[in-house]
Order: sequence, then C-alpha cells, then structure tokens
Amino acid sequence: MNASIEHRRSTAAPLSRRNVWPAVAIGAVIVGVVVLLAVRLTQALGVKTVTDRNAIPTVSVTEVGVSTVPTTVSIIGTIAARYDMPIGVEGDGGRVAAIYVEAGDHVKRGQVLARLNVSVLEPQVANLEAALEQARAEAELADAEYRRAQAVGASGALSAEETQRRKSAGVTAAAKVKVAAAQLAEAQARLARAAVRAPADGIILTRNVEVGQTATAGGEALFRLSQGGEVELRGQVAEQDLPLLKVGQLVNVRLTGTTRVYEGRVRLLGAVIDPQTRLGQARVTLTPDPNLRPGAFARAEVTVSNADRAVLPQTAVLTDDKGSYVLIVNAQHKIERRTVHVSGIVQNGVTIADGIAGTDQVVATAGAFLQEGELVNPVLKEPARS
Repeated sequence: MNASIEHRRSTAAPLSRRNVWPAVAIGAVIVGVVVLLAVRLTQALGVKTVTDRNAIPTVSVTEVGVSTVPTTVSIIGTIAARYDMPIGVEGDGGRVAAIYVEAGDHVKRGQVLARLNVSVLEPQVANLEAALEQARAEAELADAEYRRAQAVGASGALSAEETQRRKSAGVTAAAKVKVAAAQLAEAQARLARAAVRAPADGIILTRNVEVGQTATAGGEALFRLSQGGEVELRGQVAEQDLPLLKVGQLVNVRLTGTTRVYEGRVRLLGAVIDPQTRLGQARVTLTPDPNLRPGAFARAEVTVSNADRAVLPQTAVLTDDKGSYVLIVNAQHKIERRTVHVSGIVQNGVTIADGIAGTDQVVATAGAFLQEGELVNPVLKEPARS
C-alpha cells in the first residue's frame, strides 16, 4: 500500500511542473501589454523625456523689409449734382395739365417741362385784349376831337373852355390805354407762368409731379435739374488730413461695389471743422458719366506723398491687451518682445512706423507659441521688398 502511494506522488510531481510554464508565459504577455500601454499613454499625455526638454526649436525669421508706401487721404461721401436746381411753380398755382419730360432727360434752357391748366387764364387774357382795343379806339376819338377843337378855336366857333375839356378827355383816354395795356401784360405773364420751363441746359434728376396734381407756389419742387449735367463728390475728411489736401489735386474715386476708377480733382475745401465729428468738407469735380448718379455712395483717395517704410509679413505682427508687438531673435538666439506701431497695410505686408530697426530678425510665423527668453534656432527667409 505504501508503495502505491509513493508511485502516485512521483507521477504527479512532473505534471504540476508542466502546468507552471503556461502561467508564466501568460503573465509575461500581460506585463508587456501593460508596459506598451504605459508608453503610449505617456506619449499621448505629452510627457517629455530629458532629450525632448533639451531640444531647441527651429523658427523662421525675416529681416525688416523696405517698401515705398504712398501716403493717402481718404474722402468718403456721395455723388451730387454740382448745381442742383429745384424747379417749381412761379406765381399762381393750378392743376397740372401735361408733363413733357422724365427723369434722366436732357433739356435746353426755356424748354417746357410741364403745363398747368389755363382754362381761366386764357379768357382773362382775351378779355383784356378786347379792353385794350376799346381803350385805344376811345383814345383815338378823343384825340381827333381835340385836334378839331384846336382847328376851329381860332375862329371863335368853340370856346376855350370846350377846347380844354376835349384836351383833358384825350389825355384821360390815353391813360386808359396804358392801364389796359398793363393789365393785359400782367395777365399774359400769368398765362406764361402756367408753362413750367427749364431755367438752364442740363439733365432732369427727379420728377415729383403727376398729371392732375395741384401745384402751388412755394410748395414742393416739381423737378430737380442738374445744370450742365456736372457732378461732384461731396465728402468728409478727417481733421488731421484736411491740411494735406490742396485745390487741384488728382483724386481717384470708386463707387461702392465697383472697381472702376473715376478721375477727379479737388475743387473746394471746407473752411470749418464740425466740432462734433471733427470732420471737414471737401468737394471733388468729376467728369460727367452715366454711372455717376447723384446719391451714390463713393470713396476717394488722394496720394499726398510717397515714403520708404518698414514692412513685415502680417503673420509677424501679434496683438494683445498691451498693443501690437513682434518677437525678435537677438544675438544670443533668444526671443525678445518688441512693441511696434502699425501705420498701415500694403500689398506685401504691414507697414511699421517705429519699434524695429532694419537689422532686426523678426519671427515670421508661429510667434504665439514662443516665450520671451526662449532659446531658438533661427532660419532666415528673404524679406519682402518693393
């Protein structure tokens, strides 16, 4: 019996050792997976090794470029007729009987634009014409009687008193002729005013009347006329820019939404500055063009001078609550902050008024990811010049 027990023990020992090796292998695999996950997690979390901490970043830098930048003054305003003439009713008003022009029509001086109803005025004129003819006939008769009295007065056929009476009747009749002629002239003038005429050559800008409308003297203008079709830009200029403008300077004018340039010249500069807006007035004469319609919004630019300015790429200029700045790489290859004043934008970058020198190396891109005092490896790129 003891021998049987010993035999079972000797047989079980090798079997238990054979079962240990698979367990060891599984444990090794698990450890390896854990290590791999730890490494991946470390990379994902951005944990830097000692080697990463000592790496020096490479940055693109540019030297300060120089560009010839024109100094311009902007004029913002609207297109307007140089001589905008309102046309209304003269004298007595009345109902509009006919209209002969439309907005945009070219008219000549004296051309009839509209006509009022003359059903009352024409009979008045005819009546006064008849009264004038009657007065002239009476004046001729009185004058003839006076001449006959003078002829027979010397022979004593008529008394001196009768001769004087006939003389007075002739003078009275002549005065009645003058009164009738004046009344007729007044009625004819009123009749002529019933025709609304153009006071000058030009273009009809607006028509504010319809047939059947009652027009009154001193009321709303029936038409607006641009004398000679001349147009101009009436704009506003900043107070500090107004002294840079001179009468006769060439001006480039653009309408809103178009790229076409219309040339003009400064015609008039305002004598005062608005105390509220700090803006002055400027007027620019333009060559008449169908596209230059009064009321259109326009912007003009006047080049007053040209100067060489420092220019940097737009990506090199950064801004925060302290203002505009750039990052400079100094002689020790360390980052320095430099405050700058931006004076404008040109085609190839940003113009800098002050804050940098021509020999400075400026970080061109990705400056927001660098810190002041950080050591970098600069790589120079060509500056933009024009």
